[in-house]
Amino acid sequence: MSEEPVESGEKDDARHAEKMAKKKAARDKIMATKTDEKGLIIVHTGKGKGKSSAAFGMIFRHIAHRKPSAVVQFIKGAMWTGERDLIEKHFSDVCQFHTMGEGFTWETQDRARDVAAARAAWEKAKEMIRDERNSMVLLDEINIALRYDYLDVNEVAAFLKAEKPYMTHVVLTGRNAKDELIEIADLVTEMELIKHPFRSGIKGQPGVEF
Repeated sequence: MSEEPVESGEKDDARHAEKMAKKKAARDKIMATKTDEKGLIIVHTGKGKGKSSAAFGMIFRHIAHRKPSAVVQFIKGAMWTGERDLIEKHFSDVCQFHTMGEGFTWETQDRARDVAAARAAWEKAKEMIRDERNSMVLLDEINIALRYDYLDVNEVAAFLKAEKPYMTHVVLTGRNAKDELIEIADLVTEMELIKHPFRSGIKGQPGVEF
């Protein structure tokens, strides 16, 4: 039997190892230049699912590192969510959770009430951000409040630029993030909608949507 297939396979393995070694060297060179640390302004936006889910993933990373953090929810009101239940029951010592909204705007049908709730949530958010003990503050669905002009985006941007402690991360979620917010952000991710089960008549389900 010919030994050529084995030799060919060995050559392929050697080429792959050489290629990966070069890639690692190039990567290490790039990483060696990344020495700075700072608190980031992070925006999750777009029509796709996963904006809040990804943000809560970072909150749970902070909890795992025992880094104090806080969540301020601008829209979700009485609706039960798994994240809030888990954090309040088991991690309230390291993560403060404030649900300030009264539900989605079409549920209240009262603009003055929505504006008042958004303002109260923003005051709580500023309090949490100013507290330098908090390593991360999640402003969940704030982009919705900004979209409907319940809050002034220029006021929010100015506060983040002037008063956010240098090492504090702030995450802002919700579709239709305004340009003024994207402008000052360090990291912006747009979730793209390709398919969604809701369009096929499937309702939101525990463990997936909430």
